[in-house]
Amino acid sequence: MSSCGSVTLCKPLRRRAAIATLAVGALLAHPSSAAPNADHPRILLTGARLEALRASSMAGTPPARRFRVMVETQVARGNTYGFKAHFAALLSRVNGDRRYADYAVSWVDKGVAAEEQTIAKGLPPSVARDSYLYVGDVVGDLALTYDWCFDRLTEEQKKRWVDYANQAVANVWNHQAASWGGVARPWTGWAVNNPGNNYYYSFLEATMLLGLATRGENPKADTWLTMFREAKLRDQLVPYFERGLQGGGSREGTGYGTAMMRLFRLYDLWESATGERISALTPHAKDSLFYLIHATVPTLNRLAPIGDHARESTASLFDYHRSYLERLVWLFRDDPAAGFGVSYLKRCSVPQMQQPFMYIDDYVYDDSRVAERPLSELYPGFHATGTGHVFLRSGWTPDATWLGFIAGPLTESHAHDDQGSFLIYKKGWLAYDQNIQTHSGIRQEASLHNLVRLEKGGQIVKMKRGAAAELLALSDSPEYAYLAARMTPLYAGEPGISSVERAVIFLKPNVFLVYD
Repeated sequence: MSSCGSVTLCKPLRRRAAIATLAVGALLAHPSSAAPNADHPRILLTGARLEALRASSMAGTPPARRFRVMVETQVARGNTYGFKAHFAALLSRVNGDRRYADYAVSWVDKGVAAEEQTIAKGLPPSVARDSYLYVGDVVGDLALTYDWCFDRLTEEQKKRWVDYANQAVANVWNHQAASWGGVARPWTGWAVNNPGNNYYYSFLEATMLLGLATRGENPKADTWLTMFREAKLRDQLVPYFERGLQGGGSREGTGYGTAMMRLFRLYDLWESATGERISALTPHAKDSLFYLIHATVPTLNRLAPIGDHARESTASLFDYHRSYLERLVWLFRDDPAAGFGVSYLKRCSVPQMQQPFMYIDDYVYDDSRVAERPLSELYPGFHATGTGHVFLRSGWTPDATWLGFIAGPLTESHAHDDQGSFLIYKKGWLAYDQNIQTHSGIRQEASLHNLVRLEKGGQIVKMKRGAAAELLALSDSPEYAYLAARMTPLYAGEPGISSVERAVIFLKPNVFLVYD
């Protein structure tokens, strides 16, 4: 069974992958066709998109009002957690008040100056911390402010900003030759070639936005655009998504996998600047809309707790999950699938952003023009073959019974030894991962999951990274569902372990039989 969210089971995902591969050739064959606009702003705040944001602001819609008040509060008192300069730059473009543009420019300039002082002391700047994890936040914010406030920048500021950002992005993709201020600063190069890792999307963000924002003024801009569009998107991300993420989601799980929201935003910003719809290069983005809906329990307040959940161990819905789905709804706003996302967003436990630094998404990705479609029209089962995650339910009411099952590849560092495990929910957890009870949310060992532990010499035998469980059977009907999986490959080479298998029968609505 594979379900793409339709009323009946849809065709195998490999058929859709073949179609998407053709799209890659058509969209990425001619680099010149993806050149951004020559004038500033180039990204997002152009044409009908800018006019829609202005109309929303003039009408005083709740998302527009909350965003405006948040920015005004920051400018007046400067205490908004997670605030970014481009928030003020966006408001300036919408309402024409240059004070906000000047505030944004000052914010970035102070940040660049602080980094320059650190580099001058022979030390690595903060953008390099944690293996450049935050380069997308820092350089992305700089690039959007550069684009949206271009006429408020001095020539000296433009040069300093571009020089700093160029070095940061160059260091990401050339980790062994990385340097700051002429001092060699090589680093591990963690995830620079892994499109399944959350770091990768930060690297893409810095590269893409710097290239788009500075093209024509930065001799490195075309290099960054080619790096993003061809070396990373065409040659790495698209093949990986086609091969390993059929059905959406992330092999990192539902915690770190939420970082996909960053990638979905990049799809939108690229299209806004170039007209090129890279979200359609693979089925992954659209499939991920259905993935998140199905991965959510019937009470619509928490996700299947798969993989590390370092921010919050219980997998409760947060603004990030709302953002994930809002961006997908926007990308597919003309597709009937978007209606399911709108229905979910209105009824889930996060009906609007709770954190002020996330208000921008409710404003920019306002879905008010997309017609709802009731979740009851969705088939109550979903199999993401790339991750190996299966989600089944007895219905779409809050009191329905829900089953999660995992049988797929174990490849990412944030994934757990949970292949073959199951989760059961009905008005609350009936069978769940004990990782939920931990303080860290990153306990990966098999003993914390619903598995038969295999022990040798008093030690739990660990599953092997790079191996995969095999889903042997998956059948679903209104009366029952049957799943069977073989986990033997995860223990290959372990003496005494010849076969590890599990079968689960779900007698709807409320009975489960497990055979090991």
